[in-house]
Amino acid sequence: MAINKSVFRTRTLTAIVFAAVMLAGLFINMWSFIALCLLIAAGCLFEFLKIARRLGKKRYYLLMLISPFYILMPMIMMMMLGIKVFTYAVVPYTTEAVYSPILPSAVILSIWINDTMAYIVGSMIGKTPFSKISPKKTWEGTIGGGVMCILIMGLLEYFLPAAHVLPLRHWISIAVICAIFAPIGDLLESKLKRMADLKDSGSFMPGHGGFLDRFDSLLLSLPFVWLYAEFFIL
Repeated sequence: MAINKSVFRTRTLTAIVFAAVMLAGLFINMWSFIALCLLIAAGCLFEFLKIARRLGKKRYYLLMLISPFYILMPMIMMMMLGIKVFTYAVVPYTTEAVYSPILPSAVILSIWINDTMAYIVGSMIGKTPFSKISPKKTWEGTIGGGVMCILIMGLLEYFLPAAHVLPLRHWISIAVICAIFAPIGDLLESKLKRMADLKDSGSFMPGHGGFLDRFDSLLLSLPFVWLYAEFFIL
């Protein structure tokens, strides 16, 4: 399947603006990071409940119960990856919040690379359907995206001095986690949309859909990256 140049151009231009907003939120300061996380959580929650309302009362109430675990908890974990609060044993006790964009950036960058490479590889050589839930996804694209994600994240750690804060094994591990769980997160959201008879969860990003369309992979990957970080990094 050849790449649709018009669609690819729209997706690329939108992605540039999106990337600029994301990078600003990640790197300006701790407060811009918190604002970014709250914006993502609010947008995803709004669209998730909009989808839930189309599925009938029983499913709506069930999904309302699930929403804190599906959306709010991962975004809290995102903030925990970036912000550490230290308490100093002085009189009176004082606390200090220290922010580092390294771990949140590693997760987001891994997912960006995985999604982009999966789209490109799948468009160029994809033939074998990955799942009936999302017919456009192929095994070739999914595997290619995962392999390229791991490779590029490893190369970034090697060539980018700022990335040396974390050893190579952590960059590779985060990339592997995202390569595994990002496609699953995308399929879960696709299943919800199919049940609700929706093409996109929203329309805030031309060519990319809504908040859930853009962050479904992030929501499912974050808990597993957070667990890895708690046990092996932090």
